[in-house]
Parts: sequence; C-alpha cells; structure tokens
Amino acid sequence: MAVVTSRSAQVLAQKLQLEGIKDSRVLSAIAQTPRHLFVEPVLAHKAYENTALPIGLGQTISQPYIVARMTELLLQGGSCGKVLEIGTGSGYQTAILARLFSHVCTVERIKSLQFQAKRRLQQQDLHNVSMKHGDGWQGWLTKAPFDSIIVTAAPNDVPQALLEQLTDGGRLVIPVGSEQQVLRVYQRQAEQWHSQDIETVRFVPLVPGDLA
Repeated sequence: MAVVTSRSAQVLAQKLQLEGIKDSRVLSAIAQTPRHLFVEPVLAHKAYENTALPIGLGQTISQPYIVARMTELLLQGGSCGKVLEIGTGSGYQTAILARLFSHVCTVERIKSLQFQAKRRLQQQDLHNVSMKHGDGWQGWLTKAPFDSIIVTAAPNDVPQALLEQLTDGGRLVIPVGSEQQVLRVYQRQAEQWHSQDIETVRFVPLVPGDLA
C-alpha cells in the first residue's frame, strides 16, 4: 500500500506541473505528502484527484492545484522562514508548508478539526508546527511578525490584523469575496501594502470567532 500511495502522490505532482505549477520545491512537497491520510477513509479513493473534498463541519480540503498555487505564491516572496496559516482544516496545506518553511504557525477555529490535524501531522513526523485553537481573524499576535501568511478561507474584506502581522517585505496570500472570490497577494513595504489579483477561486467563508 505504501508504494501505491507514494506513486499516487507523485502522479498528482506531475498533473499539477502540467496544470502550470512551476516551483520544483512545491511539486516535491506534494509528491511526498500522502493526501489520502487527510481525508475520511470513505473518500480515500478520490484523494489524488485534483478536486476539493468535504472534511465535515461544512469545511473542505482544498483542491491540490490551489494548495500548490498558494504555496508557490508564498515562496515567490523569497523567504522560507516563519509562516502563519489561517484555517488548519484537515492539515494537508499545513503539511505542505511544514516541508518548505522553517516553522509553521497555524490557527483553527474548530477544535475537533485541530485535534485531527495535529494527529495527522505527528504521523508524518512534521514537528516544526505550532497549533492554536482560536479566531483566525485575529492572526497570532504573540508569534508575530511573520514572513508569510496564508489564509484558507475567504473573508469579504482582508483582516487588518493579518496585514499588520507581516514583516516588512512579507506577503499575504488570501482569497477575498463572497459570491465572487479572487485569490489576492499582498506585499508589505513599510506601512504600505501592495496587492495583486491572481485568479478566481472558490473557498468556504472565513468565519470570525472559534468553536469548541
């Protein structure tokens, strides 16, 4: 089974390269990460398709292309230092980040999802991750500043707290909007933030607050 699933992850990375993902570091991380471990067993047969899948509680594991694209955009900022992830979810995006950045700080508002993600990351021997149960809108002030921030759910407006928790030169990759969403990159330069719209996307809403 290990050989089969390893091969499946490698094939997925090859598909994503054909879809336009160019960064070899991202493709390598995708090829090393067993996505079937981050979905419910009943959906494991779909784990290596390039599609989003439900993980319960109204949340999803993002389409692999989007995971790879957002990660690639982060790395284009030039830093592989400390990254903040808002929305741990299944832990799959977290696992990809942990293979590429020196340290990952990740915030999840739903306690049960955080618990499951922690167990999965431990199974992968990914120990450069700090996890917090809390409100993603607030970021993680005591761990700030961050070289990079990635948000895996869409607010209508970008939380100011996240922009302010970037280092000078740091970048935020975030989907923005409700009915019509766009993937946007913010780059901080002193007290200014320059933005660029990348492509249309579809994410669950970024909900304020946290749940037990």
